[in-house]
Amino acid sequence: MKNFIIFFFLLPLSVFSQQYLNYNHNGINRDYILYRPSGLSPQAPLVFVTHGYSSSAQNIMNYSGFNLLALQNQFAVCYPQGTQDNGGNNFWNVGYLFTSGSNVDDVDFLISLAQELQNTYNLSSENTFLTGMSNGAELSYLVACESPGTFKAYAPVAGTIFTDGLPNNTCNGTASPIFEIHGENDNVSLFNGNLNDQFWGPYLAIDSVMSFWVNTSGLNILDVDTLPNLNNNFKYTISYKYSSNTSINEVWLYKHKNGHSWNVDDINVQDEIWDFFSKYIVLTTNSSIDNQSLNSTRKIIKTVNLFGQEVSHTKNKFVFNIYSDGSVEKSIRVE
Repeated sequence: MKNFIIFFFLLPLSVFSQQYLNYNHNGINRDYILYRPSGLSPQAPLVFVTHGYSSSAQNIMNYSGFNLLALQNQFAVCYPQGTQDNGGNNFWNVGYLFTSGSNVDDVDFLISLAQELQNTYNLSSENTFLTGMSNGAELSYLVACESPGTFKAYAPVAGTIFTDGLPNNTCNGTASPIFEIHGENDNVSLFNGNLNDQFWGPYLAIDSVMSFWVNTSGLNILDVDTLPNLNNNFKYTISYKYSSNTSINEVWLYKHKNGHSWNVDDINVQDEIWDFFSKYIVLTTNSSIDNQSLNSTRKIIKTVNLFGQEVSHTKNKFVFNIYSDGSVEKSIRVE
């Protein structure tokens, strides 16, 4: 009797849930990858994840960790791909000097594709979000500046605003939740910006970008915290969280010691982004998101000073906010 050895090749379930698709926009056939976990509920959230310059939809899908996150939290992910510049590199048209001749409208492409996916796959138009790395992060800002409304919140990673990409060099964005993750040792998108850059083009410092969105939303409370340095390598991440008692919008900045990278010591970038997006999810009928997992219902029950004494939220002094869920945040109000 002959013996037969049968090999079974087991593929992750996520492989069978992702599709390689294209969408014709303004006469250009645009590629994108769509990942929908099996059994996704109607009106589930949708997250767009945009790649960096010279990268691709496949690359950012491979390293961002969003497919696993989508499977765990039951939302859909779209990885769109930019068009090619004169050097054959994939890019998003955000105002770089060397792509100034391009007339590709990537802002409208994302908005049109989002609406197409919402309608075709019964995904939530209220719970659609945008994040991206580097050039993709800059596209996030450009969408927020030019066409707020389609995306509920934005989470740029290692990106900035290129003034040459804005109409009349001015961002016309309205109040929006923004979460920037940026390394102070980033040698590509400098934390302090460069208004005289002759390669990429002039771009803003991160503090200026944050100030714009903070002022646009009228935020006057700043919570500053140092995240635990789990690797014990002194590469601390400092979180700056701006909020207001009169606005649901928040603006967050995670300032870390790493460079121009999606990977940051001590945090999982995709987890932090999803936690931020989750604050703005509107629950609808058949929504797959558990209300208990959202932070939007959290309320301040007490504010104390360094000695544990209950105080009002005093201007320009550190206090501690104690929330209804038991969490505590260090805070300083700025005027």
